[in-house]
Amino acid sequence: MSDSPNAEPDPEKPVEADAPSTGAESAPPAESPEPDRSGGPPAIEVQNLHRCFGSLKAVDGVSFAVDPGQVVGFVGANGAGKTTTMRILATLDYPNRGIVKVCGIDVVQYPALVRGRIGWMPDSFGTYDNMTVVEYLDFFARALGFRGEERADRVRDVMDFTDLTPLADRLINKLSKGMGQRLCLGRALIHDPDVLILDEPAAGLDPKARVELKNLIRILADDGKTVFISSHILSELGEMCDSLLFIDRGRIIHHGTAESLKHTTSGSMLVDVQTAGDPQKIAEWAEMSPHVTLKEIRKRGARIEIDSLEPDVIAGVLRRMINEGIPVIEFHREERKLEDAFIEILGEIEGKVSSD
Repeated sequence: MSDSPNAEPDPEKPVEADAPSTGAESAPPAESPEPDRSGGPPAIEVQNLHRCFGSLKAVDGVSFAVDPGQVVGFVGANGAGKTTTMRILATLDYPNRGIVKVCGIDVVQYPALVRGRIGWMPDSFGTYDNMTVVEYLDFFARALGFRGEERADRVRDVMDFTDLTPLADRLINKLSKGMGQRLCLGRALIHDPDVLILDEPAAGLDPKARVELKNLIRILADDGKTVFISSHILSELGEMCDSLLFIDRGRIIHHGTAESLKHTTSGSMLVDVQTAGDPQKIAEWAEMSPHVTLKEIRKRGARIEIDSLEPDVIAGVLRRMINEGIPVIEFHREERKLEDAFIEILGEIEGKVSSD
C-alpha cells in the first residue's frame, strides 16, 4: 500500500500492496521459504546490509538481530540510515548486498510472506481524509483478506485497543495528531502481525499523546509482539525499550541496554552544582580548572563534567571550588542522560574519522 495515497480508494475493491520501488537488483520471488529448523529464528536478522543511492552509502555493512518479544529503539541523526534500513525490513526497498530476514523469512525472496508478519508505520503515514475511522480500518481489513464477522471483529478489537471506539464515526481530517497516530498504529495492527516496525511514531505528539503511545507499545510487547521503533526522543526510548541500536553514517555504533550505554561510554562524571551567587562565576572558574568541563549554565548553578571517577579527584574539584570563592550550596552526581551518551559516542566516531 502506498505511504501517501493521492486518491480515495473504492471500499468495495480489495487492494494489493505496492511492490517496492528501487534501483537495486532483486531476487525473483520463490514459492515458499525453506522451513526453519533451528528452534526459532530471531524476529529480525540483518547481516552485512548495504544500500547505496548512486555514490551515497545510506547503509554500510549493518548487522544486528532482535529476539522475539523485544522492544528495540533505533537511534540516529537525520540521514544516518534509519529509514532506509526500516524500509528494507518493511519490503519497500531492496538491499544491494546482505541478508535481511523477518521471523526467519528472507525479505528479498519472499516479500509477500514478510508483509503478512509485519506491521509497518512510516514517519509520514498517508490517510484518506474523507473516510471515517471505522471506514478506514474496515477498508484495510478487507484489503488484507478479512471477511464477514472476522473482519468486523478485527476492526472492533483494534479500535478498542487503540481507544478509537468513541471516534469510530469521526472523519479522519477531524482527528488530532495523537488520534491520527493511534489510527495509523491500528492500521498496522489489523492483521495481528508478529513484528511492528515504527518509524518516528511519536513525532509531533504532545506529552499526553506520547505517554498513551508508549503505553500501547509496552502492552504490545507484553503480548509477545516484537517492536522495532525509531525516535529522536531518547529518554522515552530508554524507558520503553529493552535495548538501543545506534546508527551513524550507515553503520551500527552501539547495541545494548540503556543502562549499559550510560555506564560504558565514559570514565567521567556529571555533577550538578547549586550556588548562592552568580552562576556565571562557575563558568569562568571551570575554564581555568583542571579535570572540569562546563556542560550547562543553570538558573542557580551549573552542570559540570569531571573527567575522572577517582574519589580524590572529585573531592579535589569540590575543595578547589570552595577555596576559590564559589559559594556552593549543593554538589551532587547526576545520572548520565542517553542524549549525553549518544553525543559522546558520536564525538568518539568523529575523532576517529578525523585522525584517519
